[in-house]
Amino acid sequence: MSPSGAPEPVRPVPVTAEEALTAARARFQVLDPAGNPAPLHVAEFDIGFLIHAVMPPPPPGARTPLGGSHMVIAKSDGAVTYVPNFPPDSAIALYRGLRRPTG
Repeated sequence: MSPSGAPEPVRPVPVTAEEALTAARARFQVLDPAGNPAPLHVAEFDIGFLIHAVMPPPPPGARTPLGGSHMVIAKSDGAVTYVPNFPPDSAIALYRGLRRPTG
């Protein structure tokens, strides 16, 4: 983390989904309900890479845990942003709104 508390950008900036996944593994560690590291998945889109944990389905009758976040790495500058644990399409739409140029 930088002195401001914001995540440091990824360097070098990832060009492929595999590079983004490799960079994310060092910064984004999610545990499954059993306490084991959850597998990470990358969804590449026009301006970034959305990295999210893939959780096993809950047992029948169990509650789905709430909370959590996804990580996004910007293709332009490697900036790391965390967005809520929404379905991937919704998380990407939220990220686009956050990165929209102002002015």
